[in-house]
Amino acid sequence: MDMIRRIVGSVLLLLAVAGLPATAETLAGRVVGVADGDTLTVLVEGNRQVKVRLAGIDAPERNQPFSAQSREALVALALDREARVVALTVDRYGRAVGRVMVKQPDGNFTEMDVNRELVARGLAVVYRQYSQDSELLAVEAEAQRERRGVWAGECVKWSCGQMASCEEARDYLARCGVLRLDRDQDGVPCEALCR
Repeated sequence: MDMIRRIVGSVLLLLAVAGLPATAETLAGRVVGVADGDTLTVLVEGNRQVKVRLAGIDAPERNQPFSAQSREALVALALDREARVVALTVDRYGRAVGRVMVKQPDGNFTEMDVNRELVARGLAVVYRQYSQDSELLAVEAEAQRERRGVWAGECVKWSCGQMASCEEARDYLARCGVLRLDRDQDGVPCEALCR
């Protein structure tokens, strides 16, 4: 019981340090930075910068195909725009994790769901380890059928969180050479799936 109290206390402390409450919070501000295809910075009230990891999606890393296109798309969609972030949690790096909505520049104040738009363009995929959002999965399936972005080639997944089964992970390791699936280099990819 004491260990559970310490864990809960640590999580609450992390949330407090990040400036977020223990429940979902809506942050409002202007997007002032884009790190990569799934991370941006929002300037909120009090001139405070909050790093935000887009929830439920995963964009290619810097050394992977479509990384630059994914980042460029996020810049075009969000940078210097007013944003509303529904922050769901804080990740291990202290970033708020949430759904990002940006106001469109056409002046009618409609919002665009940036997470959804990146998946629709094939410049991010659903991060199945953290999301089973049926809307995002449907949008991803359409992008895959239309062969948009990362779905234009055969080897499009790059993390264990994107794998649906051990068989799929083994195929990607063998056929596509995605070595990061086998972090301990024992020949078994995605240990959590292949137990």
